[in-house]
Amino acid sequence: MASQGHPGEPHGAGLGQRLNWLRAGVLGANDGIVSVAALVVGVAGATTDTPALFLAGIAGLVGGAISMALGEYVSVSSQRDSERALIAKESRELRDMPDEELDELTQLYRDRGLSEATARRVAEELTAHDALAAHLEVELHIDQHDLVNPWHAAISSAIAFTAGALLPLLAILLPPPEWRVPVTFVAVLVALAVTGSISARLGGAPRGRAILRLVVGGALALGVTWLIGTLLGTTVV
Repeated sequence: MASQGHPGEPHGAGLGQRLNWLRAGVLGANDGIVSVAALVVGVAGATTDTPALFLAGIAGLVGGAISMALGEYVSVSSQRDSERALIAKESRELRDMPDEELDELTQLYRDRGLSEATARRVAEELTAHDALAAHLEVELHIDQHDLVNPWHAAISSAIAFTAGALLPLLAILLPPPEWRVPVTFVAVLVALAVTGSISARLGGAPRGRAILRLVVGGALALGVTWLIGTLLGTTVV
């Protein structure tokens, strides 16, 4: 029987998956912020030419979004194929070895702390209701009606990366040339602090530590790429 829980408390199938997608969205946005910011700041260290900055930023945004989408699609497709293979295997075992599978389900509930009699009764009732769903949930932690979708993952990652990448792109293009790099530094570090806070809250981790890691890492990436761009720009010119 499903637990009613407290009012306003999230329950139901797919909650863990939704939280995972939300975390992935935050990480995708963070990747877009850092990678495009580092790219445009590096170019800004070498030149103040607005078209060059725009082209570099757009190239980084489009290339990064496509790369993120492809990576997520391949990864999630592999996960879904594995889940489907496990479901097919469990279906065959239930068809060919029903008694052994019932004993296995009983033992799984005993391992969770139920008595032999209670575990057997629960296993028998769940098997009569939906044997495959019972085994998938308890044995493999899979919901056959809520498999991961590679297209959703790819599109979500591309959107998250693009949203993050737009911030440094606008920050480097809109201010006057002498303010471009400082404004981009500030905007990026503030955005990283926000994404660090969100990711810490989702994961239940200490907020200060998560923010510090992202801000220090982002500042280091921007500083190094700006220095390299400045040195290369000076050498080439």
